[in-house]
Amino acid sequence: MRRSRFVVLVAASLVTTACATTPDPAVDPSSCRGDSGPLTIATGNATGVYAALGSALAKAVSAGSPIQATAVETGSTLRNVQQLSTGEYDIAFAQADSAADAVRGQGVFAEPQKIQALARIYSDYTQVVVSTGSGITTMADFKGRRISTGSPASGTELIADRLLVAAGLDPKKDVQPQSLDLAASVAAIKSGSIDGFVWPGGLPTQGIGDLFASDGSTVKLLDVSGLLPAMRKSDDVYAAGTIPAATYKTSGDVATISLPNLLVVRDDFSQADACAVTRILFQQKAALAAAVPAASGLDPKTATDTGPIQLNAGARAALAQLTG
Repeated sequence: MRRSRFVVLVAASLVTTACATTPDPAVDPSSCRGDSGPLTIATGNATGVYAALGSALAKAVSAGSPIQATAVETGSTLRNVQQLSTGEYDIAFAQADSAADAVRGQGVFAEPQKIQALARIYSDYTQVVVSTGSGITTMADFKGRRISTGSPASGTELIADRLLVAAGLDPKKDVQPQSLDLAASVAAIKSGSIDGFVWPGGLPTQGIGDLFASDGSTVKLLDVSGLLPAMRKSDDVYAAGTIPAATYKTSGDVATISLPNLLVVRDDFSQADACAVTRILFQQKAALAAAVPAASGLDPKTATDTGPIQLNAGARAALAQLTG
């Protein structure tokens, strides 16, 4: 676990503020090298985008700074934030709705969590996969059916439950919920032990891509875009999105619901490390996107749009210079 230290990013005559709405002083991001030492990045399921991008980012950070970064596969966004807060991890991938719950002290969080954002990174797209033989064409059709809602206490479960509620269903009473991670969900729909599953992830998600490549004639994606107004009553981070046909070689584009992903840290995270990691994240966009296509969504111009999660001052300084 890396502890914060006071870092002078600019001349003493300039005042740095951590306020999310006040620009930080200009800093040359190439000078943000970070502190020597280990740093852990909490990612996600093994066959999801978080794990792939986190691994690529850790390698880029280790190569481009004195930081020795390591990516760790984890089970869920909510646990990422919980374990980040207790010091088990230094940086965590998190969906914006889960992070918003954390800073507000709602949902699974008994009190507000002291976290900040390094950046808004790319968008997740809600992918509801169902068996073609199930007869399911809407979320409401899951009544009485078997649905994987993701790992327990995960960001996937949060979205799945909200989708079901938006469709007029009680997630605990009206469906047969299965708490499976992505790999287990894919295996279960192949075996016929579930009728469908929910997965909010970047495009393409490896596990779902593998499923459509091997069993594309037996599964399909649901259009859940009609539930967006109800979802936005839960949290305004949700937006309209589209899963292009080319993503999984489906017969057509599928309308869905998207939400931003963030990189988050504790509020005592070193500003020097924040500046270094943020600089490398965006300067190495091409290399990261070559390894993980979802990284093509990285944009320093929108990276400061982190909603209710305050932007770390070191990250803000790097982004200010990267956007000129």
